Amino acid sequence: QVQLVESGGGLVRPGGSLRLSCVASGFAFSIYAMRWYRQAPGKERELVARISSTGGSTNYADSVKGRFTISRDNAKATVYLEMSSLKLEDTAVYYCHASFQREYWGQGTQVTVSS
Repeated sequence: QVQLVESGGGLVRPGGSLRLSCVASGFAFSIYAMRWYRQAPGKERELVARISSTGGSTNYADSVKGRFTISRDNAKATVYLEMSSLKLEDTAVYYCHASFQREYWGQGTQVTVSS
């Protein structure tokens, strides 16, 4: 059974930091590119960051460049999203996504940035 389980979301003040984790199981994690998406209320889901299967290549949305870092540990079948200098507009549900031969989605974790 394929699973992507996100964790690490929560309530944080502007300027704060959070680390999201996504643990994968049921498929060959190490050959899949991984992405983090987010969806704010009333908005479309948007791509936040992508990492290649080996971790050697990363890409970021302009809105998070310099503040967010995506990484992965293939031995632990886990992808991370380190978020710092958080802004009110980073508030969203964050989703983990795997793609290669097929696509898989996690259930999402809520990140709320509020003073």
